[in-house]
Amino acid sequence: MTPDSLPWWSPEAHSRRRPHLAARGRIKARLRAWFEAEGFTETEVGQLQRSPGNEAHLHAFAAAFQAENGRETPLYLHTSPEFAMKKLLAAGETKIFDFARAFRNRETGARHAPEFTMLEWYRAGEGLEAVMQDSAQIARLAAEAAGSAALTWKGAACDPFAEPEYLTLVSAFEKFAGIDLEAHLTDAAGLARAAKAAGVITPEGASWTDVFSAVLVTRIEPNLGQGRLTFLYRYPVSEAALSRPYPDDTRFAERFELYACGVELANGYRELTDAVLLRQRQVAEMELKQAVYGERYPLDEDFIAAVAAMPEASGVALGFDRLVMLASGAVQISDVLWTPVPIEGRA
Repeated sequence: MTPDSLPWWSPEAHSRRRPHLAARGRIKARLRAWFEAEGFTETEVGQLQRSPGNEAHLHAFAAAFQAENGRETPLYLHTSPEFAMKKLLAAGETKIFDFARAFRNRETGARHAPEFTMLEWYRAGEGLEAVMQDSAQIARLAAEAAGSAALTWKGAACDPFAEPEYLTLVSAFEKFAGIDLEAHLTDAAGLARAAKAAGVITPEGASWTDVFSAVLVTRIEPNLGQGRLTFLYRYPVSEAALSRPYPDDTRFAERFELYACGVELANGYRELTDAVLLRQRQVAEMELKQAVYGERYPLDEDFIAAVAAMPEASGVALGFDRLVMLASGAVQISDVLWTPVPIEGRA
């Protein structure tokens, strides 16, 4: 058997992975100490929820609670701690973080695992700039804790100690694909033609989001975080997720993603607190999910009510395993997981 074909619990495989796992522990301890020094409170939100999240293309693991009388209540393993943590903001917490277990179905590969750790944190009363600074600092601390001068992935290197690059989506589309995104914000056919001219072919009748995503994945993302961290920000409002529109231009949303070596590490928002708009977005996402996958998840009415009550805040969800992978020089996410989930015949 080759080293890669051995089960993860074999002494040979574990010995190969052990340095990455040790780095994971050091990074986690360093980040926890930093959050505590910054005045954050660590939470431990529950993983079983009535709704796992309401993004059309995220898939959850279903479960059920069975009462003593046999009555069942449908539950899900959450795809993110976001709903629960925002309820804590509504309850009065102001600076919170969580190394949360999260679960996503239909995801596997070198950068994906069905069970993973999401480092999520929120600052009440602060803007996007504050949590962007947090994100860059966390990348630096991870490299230091791992004893690395750079984050690395597939031959690419990123210096987290260098001044980050900041790119709006409009500027990134122009720079890397030659596309005037602002001219096509509501024109799916026009964006598809521009994408085709840039060498990105999408199916006839593809939605605006599908064309946008195809260009982002193939032409934009591989160029981000090369040499230094990249913050990609000011997303079209159609891609706002749970972020709020910019007050000065509602065509765009206060959202960013952080990249290193072409790999997305974090996703941050100036949080939406408009419950009416939140409901509209989540209903639309579930309609899309029904149309594409033939399924939908329930809305969490408590979450919608909590968003209406929560203070202005900014928050970030960071893929902790990915960060460890890049900081420790691992080649796949399973190398930084203590007990990888056995899938597709792998032990």
